[in-house]
Amino acid sequence: MHDKTLTELAAGLRAGEFSSRELTQDLLGRIDRLDGRLNSFITVTAEQALAAAERADAARATGEAGPLNGLPLALKDIFCTRGIKTSCGSRMLDNFAAPYDAGVVERLAAAGTVSLGKTNMDEFAMGSSNENSFYGPVKNPWDLDAVPGGSSGGSAAAVAAGLVPAAMGTDTGGSIRQPAAFCGITGLKPTYGRVSRYGMIAYASSLDQAGPLARSAADCAHLLGAVAGHDVRDSTCVARGVPDYTTDLDAPLSGLKIGLPREYFGDGLSPEVESAVREAIKVFETLGATVRDVSLPHTHYAIPAYYVIAPAEASSNLSRYDGVRFGHRCEDPADLIDLYKRSRAEGFGEEVKRRILIGTHTLSEGFFDAYYKKAQQVRRLIRQDFLDAFDEVDVLMGPASPTPAFDLGANKDPVSMYLQDIYTIAVNLAGIPGISVPAGFAGNRPVGLQVLGTHFAEAQLLNVAHQFQQATDWHLRRPAFAEESA
Repeated sequence: MHDKTLTELAAGLRAGEFSSRELTQDLLGRIDRLDGRLNSFITVTAEQALAAAERADAARATGEAGPLNGLPLALKDIFCTRGIKTSCGSRMLDNFAAPYDAGVVERLAAAGTVSLGKTNMDEFAMGSSNENSFYGPVKNPWDLDAVPGGSSGGSAAAVAAGLVPAAMGTDTGGSIRQPAAFCGITGLKPTYGRVSRYGMIAYASSLDQAGPLARSAADCAHLLGAVAGHDVRDSTCVARGVPDYTTDLDAPLSGLKIGLPREYFGDGLSPEVESAVREAIKVFETLGATVRDVSLPHTHYAIPAYYVIAPAEASSNLSRYDGVRFGHRCEDPADLIDLYKRSRAEGFGEEVKRRILIGTHTLSEGFFDAYYKKAQQVRRLIRQDFLDAFDEVDVLMGPASPTPAFDLGANKDPVSMYLQDIYTIAVNLAGIPGISVPAGFAGNRPVGLQVLGTHFAEAQLLNVAHQFQQATDWHLRRPAFAEESA
């Protein structure tokens, strides 16, 4: 059962081929046997999962089952879950059990899904390789010497290895799309405000957005339909109706206008990645789409703008972790100042400390206008670049990452690590949706094609991705790790 998509598993449950409890037990067994080599989970909630599966089976027996009823998945350990550890990959929250469920968790539970546990991640979602976790790095199931991407690397690795058919992640600068690309699965970052951030531990509040990682665009469509929608507890969540994202999956692509940003095919892009992406784009031409070059002229400012805005917001958001109310508390503090200093020094990792320092500096008197205000002005220019492009074309396409997954420990320089997100960060600054789909290989490591749309164009992106997956089989490929361990 581990090699089936979420959509196929749903059909199997409806047909009575297996029960949710049987499916859940099978996947829990795989996690127990295999995850010691991947480290994709922080917490496995076997007891709660089996109880939820039994409830789902009971609902199906009485004819009350929805389309996602009884389907197992995993949650990035950034979503608050009542009574279950929510660590955000940090020592700071290693002892924190949330008193409530995040909005995403509530909606998935209401849909009847079965959570198998909480997945590993870069600490406080800060990283592009999942090497910044207090619980150790996650390994890529396609090559155990490679990173799975970050910060949602645990979710991506678990899906790629067949430990779960789908998982929820978050994307602040590419943290769904880049690990999806590295692990050869599908990952969708919705429009900012499409999915509630209530109960999702904040990194950069104007950039964070939750979304699904799964094997196919159809799977992502089902999950987005379950989690999207207005939430009064999140003031940034948009009051807008939620369509059925599966309705237009099979719509033909004849007449689709595709734009290729010149800035996404320049220096720094791996030749193998570029070749795979261009071959993928040819598939769309055979499906009736037209392709033209476009320009996003402020792209080269995206990384510097992001690394002013995101650390500034992180500095503010993470100020609440002081050793007083919750989280890590140092032993035997001499006084209140010592409590603050040592609790934070002990609780946060190096990358988190680095970004707090950068953010605090850019928000300080005398630097706010020079850095933070200027970065927000650049952000507006980047957003306008996308809006201008979408006046000419329907979607934009390019690589999700300049390289395939790199080796564990290979990018020790922070700047080189930041450059891994060069094609994804601008999307968060503009607040538009994006999806990464498997599009080939560079050696034995997957390559992801990124498709971008205008605000609230998720249905179109899912249609484009689904049609590509109907014409290719890249999303059906499985790493040897998953098959050898069946």
